[in-house]
Amino acid sequence: MIDQYLIWVFIPLLFIVAFLYASIGHGGASGYLALMALFGFQPEVMKGSALLLNVFVSFISFWQYRKGGHFRWQLFVPFIITSIPASFIGAYLTVDALVYKRILGLLLIFPILRLFGLIGKESDQIKELNKVIALITGAVIGLLSGMIGIGGGIILSPVILLLHWGNMKQTAAVSALFIFVNSISGLAGLYSKGIVMDNQVYLWLLVAISGGFAGAYLARKKFNNRVLKSILATVLLIASIKLLTVSGK
Repeated sequence: MIDQYLIWVFIPLLFIVAFLYASIGHGGASGYLALMALFGFQPEVMKGSALLLNVFVSFISFWQYRKGGHFRWQLFVPFIITSIPASFIGAYLTVDALVYKRILGLLLIFPILRLFGLIGKESDQIKELNKVIALITGAVIGLLSGMIGIGGGIILSPVILLLHWGNMKQTAAVSALFIFVNSISGLAGLYSKGIVMDNQVYLWLLVAISGGFAGAYLARKKFNNRVLKSILATVLLIASIKLLTVSGK
């Protein structure tokens, strides 16, 4: 549980994470995990709490993008076929605390680069999806997602955009539902071996849902706040450095 004074720092940051991740079609688990790491939470508490928040925020984001007509089933299905079982297996596995922190620190590099605009740029040319690559990618992302407690959108989005399989909003729509389904699969895997969540998680859930609604709605209005993105990218960078340099002793 967070100290009563630190909660007033944690809650606004949580809102910003949900807001900005939802605006790009993500649930925000990597951001929630980064915050929890900065505030000293243990991995066994972080995974379940982040996945629960992820489920709600990613679905809000998906619904908003789907209403805008951006979702493509043919882009979604090949990834999810292999990611669902892989995510369940990954969540069921027990990962050493230090290894967990190292992997999370590396995965945070993806949203950091995305928020700084260094990866995930849109292309005018859309290419046909390679189903074999999509199936393999889904399995790898699903396994990592379950192990760490994320939905996998931070990896999937750059892959789709870099390979020109969809435009920005199609990618956001597909990533949002991908995250939603993988998060549920990951929660099921955690539940099967005994899930642990922070006792303030329902307060966090209200904050994350509020931020998710606001971010997903304004994204459809072409809202772009560079200051908030820079703040979040900086927070994630600090968390990534901390996770990658933490001592194993």
